Amino acid sequence: MKAERKPTYGDDTDTVITERPAGTFSRQLFLGETLDTEKIGASHDAGVLKLRIPISEQAKPRKIAVSGGDRKERNG
Repeated sequence: MKAERKPTYGDDTDTVITERPAGTFSRQLFLGETLDTEKIGASHDAGVLKLRIPISEQAKPRKIAVSGGDRKERNG
């Protein structure tokens, strides 16, 4: 992602301090192989970027049924 923020103050103003930096910035996310890259989604609203990155079915935890044996318990 790459974005640019332009200053919100005018040229005739002396700025002492600003909380929001101006200029170009970028962010990178390195995603693992356990994500479903075909279903990644993103939206932008009111300055907030939302990413939806689902986990692939192969990476999700699974329940495995364990059956009991027919062996009788030993008593010593």
